[in-house]
Amino acid sequence: MSTLTANSTIGEWLDHPEGGAAIRAMLSQSGGDAESLTPVRALPLQQLVALSQGQMPQSVVDDLVRSVNDGELPDDTEGGAWRERVTGGRFDGKTVIVTGAASGIGRATASRIAREGGRVVAVDISAEKLADLANDAPEGSVVPVAGDVTKQADIDKILEAAGERIDGLANIAGVNDDFSPIHETSDEIWDRVIGINLTGVFKLTRAVVPAMRAAGAGSIVNISSEAGIRGNASGNAYTASKHGVIGLTKSAAFMYATEGLRVNAVAPGGVATGIPFPANVSEFGSARLKPFQDAIPSVATAEQLAASITFLLSDDGVNINGAILTSDGGWSVQ
Repeated sequence: MSTLTANSTIGEWLDHPEGGAAIRAMLSQSGGDAESLTPVRALPLQQLVALSQGQMPQSVVDDLVRSVNDGELPDDTEGGAWRERVTGGRFDGKTVIVTGAASGIGRATASRIAREGGRVVAVDISAEKLADLANDAPEGSVVPVAGDVTKQADIDKILEAAGERIDGLANIAGVNDDFSPIHETSDEIWDRVIGINLTGVFKLTRAVVPAMRAAGAGSIVNISSEAGIRGNASGNAYTASKHGVIGLTKSAAFMYATEGLRVNAVAPGGVATGIPFPANVSEFGSARLKPFQDAIPSVATAEQLAASITFLLSDDGVNINGAILTSDGGWSVQ
């Protein structure tokens, strides 16, 4: 039987006699059970740290690994989980704007573009987290811009940082709603979710298109969601915003198809990003959605979504325009 490491999948751990016993013992201490891990069986054990949103320290994973390896932390280069494979030079000479770049899918996307030779204009409201991204990336590859994509003054700052040439745009910044149905949705939730998830995408896309048209080339990738193609994945505001992103994507793809621009969208399913939900999540909406959310076949890592996004952003996505790529582990076919 193969050695278990932090990069072995949760499924491999659960199916292993010693590993399964160790995980079940850990879960029982917090009142949990192994069934709660069914949607994330394909993820590496290491991903539990991110999934816990700060509740599980790295030491817990290290202790689990040691417990099945005679107290040692073995080399995990041969673990069974999917691993990111960087394609050197794929973004050489290209400038790509990435929003939501301080964390989650945005950070994973910005990091991959930078490591593949690109210059990333990294946008987020958190200047501190953007600085961390820039420090971790190849020197000079990340230009951090702290800003709000719903404000025109900040859009102008982003364009100034990018310069005359803009080869790509990844509209990733987004927020959740409170799972409320329309009769419970407040103006505050509606305005915030639509503003960031849809209006921000519109404003920044509108701003970069002239430079792309002038160059006769450009790739834009918007982040929709399973909630953009169905009604039973989230609340009213989030669902409306992500349906809107798909409409915006298809319209722009059609309008600029003859000018060298490509506009596509990625629709994730469950992703282990740790994005928080607002306080006071709707009991009505949560109860109605739960049976359908429980049917999610798998949860992805941010790096797995970044692989889909960078494929469409790069020249590897040539001849793909107006597509909605459901990077959801098969949820959309259920």
